Amino acid sequence: MSTAHVIAAVLAAATQSAPAVPAAAPNDYALEQNWLCRPERRDACSTPGLDVTEVAPDGTRTVQTVTRAKAPEADCFYVYPTLSYDPGGNSDMIANDEERRVVEAQFARFGTVCQTFAPIYRQSTLSWLRSNMIGSPIPMDPELRYNDVRDAWRRYMAADNKGRPFVLVGHSQGSGLLKRLIAEEIEGKPVATQMLSAMLAGTNVAVPKGKDQGADLKQTPVCRKDAQTNCVIAWTSFRETTPPPANGRYGRVPDPAHETICANPAALGGGMATVNARFPSGAGIGDLVADSPRWTKDNAPVTTPTVAVPGLYAAQCVTVNGANVLSVRINADPADPRIDDVGGDVRFGAFVAQDWGLHLIDVSLVMQDMVDLLPVQLSAWKARSGR
Repeated sequence: MSTAHVIAAVLAAATQSAPAVPAAAPNDYALEQNWLCRPERRDACSTPGLDVTEVAPDGTRTVQTVTRAKAPEADCFYVYPTLSYDPGGNSDMIANDEERRVVEAQFARFGTVCQTFAPIYRQSTLSWLRSNMIGSPIPMDPELRYNDVRDAWRRYMAADNKGRPFVLVGHSQGSGLLKRLIAEEIEGKPVATQMLSAMLAGTNVAVPKGKDQGADLKQTPVCRKDAQTNCVIAWTSFRETTPPPANGRYGRVPDPAHETICANPAALGGGMATVNARFPSGAGIGDLVADSPRWTKDNAPVTTPTVAVPGLYAAQCVTVNGANVLSVRINADPADPRIDDVGGDVRFGAFVAQDWGLHLIDVSLVMQDMVDLLPVQLSAWKARSGR
């Protein structure tokens, strides 16, 4: 079994493999300290610069000035992926650099179109993951992470939402938790009418084969049009040249009567489309990402926190080796001075975990496409609701 398969099995079997741990006290999400992001304060969402350096194929650089919305009409609620280096099986409630970096890379840009909410939660950690890989699992409470997200959501709904439309945003572990939150806290309740969409990157969302609704989410269909609301967008990214292996974990589910959703934020109706990627200009997130990319062959520094590489990436949803995934095409020209490949593969030294595809840049690849969808969905929601 490959290293990647070991990791996948560990994550999928979290509730079975984790030794029992004493029940922890619930967090109080009325406390500001338990949030990475909230409106009208200085934090991981409001302080990072959002300006973008656009690097053209010929190496020309153009800086785009980006500002946050003054009075956005919608909210965004974000749950971040697995990233904590804390030594226990569940992370603590102290936001470290890794939490702040991922918020800056994956969520702060939503501040241009919505109010941003991001709770800190006691996620399963990289330490727990590694302990399982070596066969000596440390204790981890799989319910603690969901309970935190649920409690933060309930606090947000009770104290902050005030009937506003919202978007859910997640990646990897965060997406899995939001999928459960939708099923348990949103579907079948009046609040469902306020959901513009759920953008769930890097996780499997099951539907009956040939259907857009059912299985994991009984009442929430796949988004197939930009102006559709109360729907879900989900995808896992793989290189076009390295599709998921036949026994991989992403893009498929165990039940042969079901399949996974793939909805491309850049082209919800399907087909190949250029994606509007936004990458951190410096080193990536976590210890599985390579050092800072050379954006042009002369390695000239980039002065903004974010880089765009227009035209370099395109993507479409495909079915390959029995998996429904976002197939990513790289339109590189080795003769031009611009970077040919930003990376995004999960690596362990020289080993590339092909089962995971481009998991590390699931969000970055379509970052601006995700943001640009929100105003379209909001306008449609307002028209339908008479707001």
